[in-house]
Amino acid sequence: MSKSTIESGLKLIAASKPYREALGLPDEVTEEYNLLAQGEYNINYIFAHPITGKKLVLRVNCGSQMHLENQITYEYRALELLERSGRTPAVYYVDDTKQFINNGVLVMEYLSGHSLIYEKEMDKALAVLADIHSVNIEPQNKGEETVSISGTTLLAPREPLKAILEECEQMAAKFFDYEQADIMIKQKIRKLLDYGWKRLDRRTGVSPYNCIINTELNSTNFLINGPGEQSYLIDWEKPLFGDPAQDLGHFLAPTTTFWKTDTIFTPQEIDYYIDEYIYAVAGRYITAELKERTHDFVPITCLRGVTWCAMAWVEYRQPGRDITNESTARKLEQYINPEFLDRIEELIEA
Repeated sequence: MSKSTIESGLKLIAASKPYREALGLPDEVTEEYNLLAQGEYNINYIFAHPITGKKLVLRVNCGSQMHLENQITYEYRALELLERSGRTPAVYYVDDTKQFINNGVLVMEYLSGHSLIYEKEMDKALAVLADIHSVNIEPQNKGEETVSISGTTLLAPREPLKAILEECEQMAAKFFDYEQADIMIKQKIRKLLDYGWKRLDRRTGVSPYNCIINTELNSTNFLINGPGEQSYLIDWEKPLFGDPAQDLGHFLAPTTTFWKTDTIFTPQEIDYYIDEYIYAVAGRYITAELKERTHDFVPITCLRGVTWCAMAWVEYRQPGRDITNESTARKLEQYINPEFLDRIEELIEA
């Protein structure tokens, strides 16, 4: 679906009675919707409430990494549960009926701030994560791979490292099956995956504490503000109920820090930031063996980053793709470069 088609559908949504009543908007559409940003799976528009003047974001979902039919509702429910952290955007409206366009939409609070600068602002980002992870939510029911929390069902993989590797295999398969992909790169990625499966035998025990985790933590997911001001974590496309070490592992992994910047942390820096995070948690939950479990997640997270990039590299070559991003396209080439893959191999073998 083209952006023009989506924007035509947005006009119908904005004029609909349920939308306007839910947000307390006047009957006549007077607000203007302007493009704010677009990611791989969403397009975001900003508008000002004509009565309150409050800035809001209308988020249009264009896909699901989690292969969910109700992707936007899933995000909405997770954000509802996390609102008391004070570190995530409040949500006000969701519509997954696809009545006007073939996309789910939600409306949430607009939060200000700039993207995280790793070299100067890690303390603020770690404090954000500590506050979010310390929202203690006890599930009412546990399914095979899900939990129920206040009527909301969240995915909760019982073996998260294995689940990530299985996801890696699925994503890599698209690259392996693509005839135009370089055979040498295919062999390197296959070798990395084989190393990853071997590492499962070395994993640490199960976490004594689970919470809602983001699982997608690059620098642009954070909105950082100055002294005395609150900082936030946005873009909840893939929340799970799981081990906070999974978030830390993703946040500190080189495939994450390198995504929008050129930063790659040393092993010593990673250990230091884990200690800083534990300090920020301040005993609000049990952090026993958190550092060891984080080190389990870092290399497996790197595999996820590499295989996602390999899959996306193929998808970016398909005609009719809804969303393309020039900076992403350039970064994909770097991630499946032989030198970068060699660097990841050193980490996984360590």
